[in-house]
Amino acid sequence: MELVEFYVDDKDNKRLDSYVTNKLDNISRNYVQKLIKEGLILVNGNISKARYLVKRGDFIQIQLPPPKEKKPIPENLPLNIVYEDEDIVIVNKPEGMVVHPAKGNGSGTLVNALLYHIDKLSFLNDSIRPGIVHRLDKDTSGLLVIAKNNYAHNSIVQQLKKRSVKRVYRALVYGRMELDEGTINAPIGRNPIYRKTMTVKNEKGKEAITHFKVLEKFHEYTLIEAFLETGRTHQIRVHMAYIDHPIVGDLVYCKRKNEFNLETQLLHAMKLGFIHPRTGNYMEFESEYPEDFKRVLKLLRERNR
Repeated sequence: MELVEFYVDDKDNKRLDSYVTNKLDNISRNYVQKLIKEGLILVNGNISKARYLVKRGDFIQIQLPPPKEKKPIPENLPLNIVYEDEDIVIVNKPEGMVVHPAKGNGSGTLVNALLYHIDKLSFLNDSIRPGIVHRLDKDTSGLLVIAKNNYAHNSIVQQLKKRSVKRVYRALVYGRMELDEGTINAPIGRNPIYRKTMTVKNEKGKEAITHFKVLEKFHEYTLIEAFLETGRTHQIRVHMAYIDHPIVGDLVYCKRKNEFNLETQLLHAMKLGFIHPRTGNYMEFESEYPEDFKRVLKLLRERNR
């Protein structure tokens, strides 16, 4: 079970079931009431009633049972396959596509497309993530390696653990960066208040290291290349926002003006390199910027003339 913990910081007293429903995303009040009845929601270590009026300083603990898995259905969705052999598939994921089914995204994912186009996928993960070795955010485009069998899956996972997989991203960030290169070493953990987001302000955060290099400077923006040493959720997005250079188009970690009318962030997994599981040879792949990224870069370069 997932454990969610937080202190009440609101001034006005609300019913426990109402307060928890407002704090958690995509969970109904009826479901919260069910958790309360089952003793899965505690207030200051004690079982409480749904009608209990929370007050500032109360410590609430919630045990969330794992969601019931539904096996994804193959869907005839466009799939950009860069490379394929008997062990692996390299795909270029478009922005806006979720990697695997989750709550609220049961179809239209990369996994749904893989199940339609690829005959065999590794099954070391649960039933909703066949073949998935690593992920990209929904609004991040770029290269992913997919495992077609368990042998290949294990090999790539071990390389990821050893931090030997080369993962290079391109991002357009706000502000003209002074440094030409640098390293951000700041642990990342889940935001205890806004559970869908990540933060460096979490005492239980895990090590997260991002290296970056400036490629081009514009008047109010900077094009960077980012190298992942670790692979935390939303890592580059959180780290760049942390140093006050959030990614352009990021609707979660950036509150600045979206002058290009973007519906997605300009973050692209451009290069991917690793040792092939069977041959032992190093392989490296590279993909082009997506169209929105190209459009914005062209506009900024014209401004710089």
